[in-house]
Amino acid sequence: QVHLVQSGGGSVQPGGSLRLSCATSGINFKIHTMGWYRQTPGKQRELVATITSGGVTNYAESVKGRFAILRDNVRSRLSLQMNSLKPEDTAVYYCTTRWRATDYWGQGTQVTVSA
Repeated sequence: QVHLVQSGGGSVQPGGSLRLSCATSGINFKIHTMGWYRQTPGKQRELVATITSGGVTNYAESVKGRFAILRDNVRSRLSLQMNSLKPEDTAVYYCTTRWRATDYWGQGTQVTVSA
């Protein structure tokens, strides 16, 4: 079975930093493209960042230069380093991957940015 278990997140003031982690099992992590999405109430889940098996990254325009998606193929772990956080970054964040035409998601982690 595929499992994505998230940790990290929480509350921070504007300009602060947080790091999210996603521990995976049940997949050959090193060959998978991995991603982070986020969702706010009443809105669709939106892409934050992706990273391919080769380490090629892609970011939403709104987070470019502030967020970094990282992968640790030894520990089968995905991370999202979030710097210079803004109130509009407040959302539930999800890690995700696709395997055999099925999308798998972490349980979600709340990130709240407020003064």
